[in-house]
Amino acid sequence: MIVAETKRLRLRLLEREDIDELMEIWGDSEIMKYCGGAGLREREIKSLEFYIKQQEEMGFSPFAVELKDDGEFIGVSGFNPPSNDCEAELIYHFKKSSWGNGYATEAAEECLKYAKDNTSIKVVGALVDKNNPASAKVLLNTGFRFIGMKWCDDTKQEEEQYSKSIK
Repeated sequence: MIVAETKRLRLRLLEREDIDELMEIWGDSEIMKYCGGAGLREREIKSLEFYIKQQEEMGFSPFAVELKDDGEFIGVSGFNPPSNDCEAELIYHFKKSSWGNGYATEAAEECLKYAKDNTSIKVVGALVDKNNPASAKVLLNTGFRFIGMKWCDDTKQEEEQYSKSIK
């Protein structure tokens, strides 16, 4: 099911059949090096199931990101569940072949619009490895503000913490 469209992208709900495409992202050590590392298929199947259930129960989750012109699956963008400091955490992971085209910013902006229009979320947070300035740039370009450093259990390190009010 399509949840949003931009000039170049289509965002849709994740489906169980997306696991092979997701493994090209979540299973790639270079793509995931700032996000706790690449996952094995069994773990990522559980993650996919978790996100499908999260969407059903909470009305938000990461979405599949496809190119509008040919339907190519290029990434995921959307939301992890609430943490202590925010009502949802924005995430975005894209295939290397799509890096440098502004897709992460475009998808992130559309996800924030989706959350504003379709959920009760008021504050979105995000964590970024200090060695990943491209990811921080996406957040700054979408109106997030840096609020300090925070320990991240997934990566076992201090990460830059960002926040954005959407309501």
